[in-house]
Amino acid sequence: MEKKKAHGIGLLSGGLDSALAAKVVQAAGAEVTCLHFFTGFCVTGHNSRIGRKDRPIANHALNVAADAGIPVELVDISEEYLPMVMKPAHGYGANMNPCIDCRVFMINRAKKYMEEVGADFVFTGEVIGQRPMSQRRPVIDMVEKETGLVGRLLRPLSAKLLEPTLVEQQGLVDREKLFDFAGRSRRPQIALADDLGINEFMQPAGGCCFLTDESYSRKLRDLMSHMSEGSQLDMDAVYTLGVGRHFRLSPDIKVIVGRDETENNFLDYYRKTHWVAEAVDFKGPTVVVMGEPGTHLETVAAMAARYCKGRDEHTVKVAITHNGDSQVFEAAPASDEQLETYRI
Repeated sequence: MEKKKAHGIGLLSGGLDSALAAKVVQAAGAEVTCLHFFTGFCVTGHNSRIGRKDRPIANHALNVAADAGIPVELVDISEEYLPMVMKPAHGYGANMNPCIDCRVFMINRAKKYMEEVGADFVFTGEVIGQRPMSQRRPVIDMVEKETGLVGRLLRPLSAKLLEPTLVEQQGLVDREKLFDFAGRSRRPQIALADDLGINEFMQPAGGCCFLTDESYSRKLRDLMSHMSEGSQLDMDAVYTLGVGRHFRLSPDIKVIVGRDETENNFLDYYRKTHWVAEAVDFKGPTVVVMGEPGTHLETVAAMAARYCKGRDEHTVKVAITHNGDSQVFEAAPASDEQLETYRI
């Protein structure tokens, strides 16, 4: 009677390392199922959501899974992910990236899935020393303990540099078919990808996570610093952070100015619920006010004038609409110096 294969649950980001890890675990004798988590902070997901056609919108995880023949399930964790982003126990990286807490969070979700389907272990594509915050050896050990997966958390790309896990000791995977990759060089992984025939994968360096982006992080910090005590982030706020130029007029008022047709079309969605400004006689951006503008209507009009095609005119007619009612202002375009005092 044929022995039943062990079953490992992996994290699949769409990058090379996670794809390699899945193929290595398969080659080492186990069945694999990979999970790709939707957090709401992925750049390509954002491009797809707002209808942008001039930048990548493909889901890298689906592409790499199809290319490599890896079973994958997409899991939406966006709502439950937000509280962790606001208060990560292990802090942030260079920007608003809570890499260690993100890793713990996702491995815990993979563990839950493992228990639900009766799988045997969780694996990741982590490589010791590749990332300075989340893939240092002490952090790797800490994550294993914090997730309660001691002996059941396999890093197949660096396994031979670590103590054998229960997964290996019990023969669930063949340790001899695992690897000893370490450091920031990706040559060993690229060579292995060639051997395994993996051609589709996302480039490294956090390029698909908004939380590693300096500009996005600045907007997120501003938003969080002006939230009332006890309130939580929501996905609507997260989506707008990746759109347009952002200006803070007061603690309660923020203005978003679309930068191109795609962003203007996305911001049009807010016409039914927010104050919206746009030039009357010139082509220009959609300008959305988050909050009640009060005495700041003229400033909002000046911003709309500055970014429209009539920015060199002495004054520009700007219509500001709310709840179907519209006011028209003769606004002098805001100066660059004035804008800088508000820019987030």
